[in-house]
Amino acid sequence: MLKDETRRGYWCECWTEDLYGQGGAELRASFDAYSAPQADRWVAVALRTISPAFDPEASEQAWQWLYDGRIDTRRSLLRCEPCTVSVTHTTTRITWTIRPVIFLPLAHRQGTELPSCAYGFKPNTATVNHQLGPKCQASTGTGQPQQAY
Repeated sequence: MLKDETRRGYWCECWTEDLYGQGGAELRASFDAYSAPQADRWVAVALRTISPAFDPEASEQAWQWLYDGRIDTRRSLLRCEPCTVSVTHTTTRITWTIRPVIFLPLAHRQGTELPSCAYGFKPNTATVNHQLGPKCQASTGTGQPQQAY
């Protein structure tokens, strides 16, 4: 049984790439937004926060998007189109991506049968997650081990 229905939203990511290095792009942050304003605000807050450290050219790129490009980004998001915002600071390109997604609900755990590995530990132990091993972690969602009954 599903707890909630599907929900439309936006998956946002921030990637960095060393333009002259051997490595590829690295994911620095991700964020799940439930509205177009929330998604573009995530990028705007990040740009405003880090732009004082930019060189003049990167700062100009950032503020150009904040003043002009942000409106186009919001319009694109409202049409369910993916968007990208990039700024190049010295040898690093920072790219924010925003993609429309459908968030799927999690299945409700109560009333369902636990995986067989859940029965391989004693209910009143403080090391439940260690006994379960990496392939089967039981959790209440609060970081506390879940008791098996």
